[in-house]
Amino acid sequence: MSTYGKISNMKIQELLEYGKNNLIEKEEALRLSKMLLSYILGVDNSYFITHNQEIEDEKVKLFQKYIQELKKGIPLQYITQNQEFMGYDFFVNKNVLIPQPDTEILVEEIIKICKNREKQYKILDLCTGSGAIGISIAKKILNSNVTMSDVSEKAIEIANKNAKKNKVYNCKTILSNMFEKIEEKFDIIVSNPPYIKTQIIHSLSKEVQNEPIIALDGGIDGLTFYKIIAQESYNYLNSGGILAIEIGYDQKDEVINLLEKTNHYTNIECKKDLAGNNRVIICNVI
Repeated sequence: MSTYGKISNMKIQELLEYGKNNLIEKEEALRLSKMLLSYILGVDNSYFITHNQEIEDEKVKLFQKYIQELKKGIPLQYITQNQEFMGYDFFVNKNVLIPQPDTEILVEEIIKICKNREKQYKILDLCTGSGAIGISIAKKILNSNVTMSDVSEKAIEIANKNAKKNKVYNCKTILSNMFEKIEEKFDIIVSNPPYIKTQIIHSLSKEVQNEPIIALDGGIDGLTFYKIIAQESYNYLNSGGILAIEIGYDQKDEVINLLEKTNHYTNIECKKDLAGNNRVIICNVI
């Protein structure tokens, strides 16, 4: 069967086999094919256990088209325009980074900090992208007031869309290049900034390379945005306020050094993700 020829009158299992065969170079090809077909048919994966009817030609062609996009490295989440994060669904497209499970550690640490406290926290989610971090915090910590900022106007539009989608009303957005337009002080600043070294982006998977470069590129040393955060965050934190940032698995020492050199932060500690990699640095402003 040709890779992109006419296919019609195909049954569910034949379509899944087609997808698996065309994605043979990809790991978990069958899982991806099921997720794609689930999206097209509007069913969950368990549907395929008991159903094997013929699929209408229009949907067969759509499945074929999306398989070709997957082969080109377009992330599945950009096709389905959805990514789950912290148990919530978020709209994503090529204008925002796809939220990853590792980043949930950042949100979970903030939840621990705010747990069983009556204080109403003012929280800034810097470099918000899809808004997944800020919106999840707003959902989990009802006595919070969350500001989500990003340099990308399209990202801000998506963050606002996701806030509405998840029925979150205790948050707002600001279009800002890092702290440029931030005028308030906060109790907590969280951020998952771009941190990949410029020269290694081309060596990453096709899927990652298809995500927005602005959300990936951390400069020559991968530390461009951490330097800004270290040098400026304390100006936007209340006394004793908390800074929590996601880092690359190999950036712990460099980022801690940046924070220590300013003499504005204390109680600096690093939290690991579920894979045992260094993932989140948390500290207090002095």
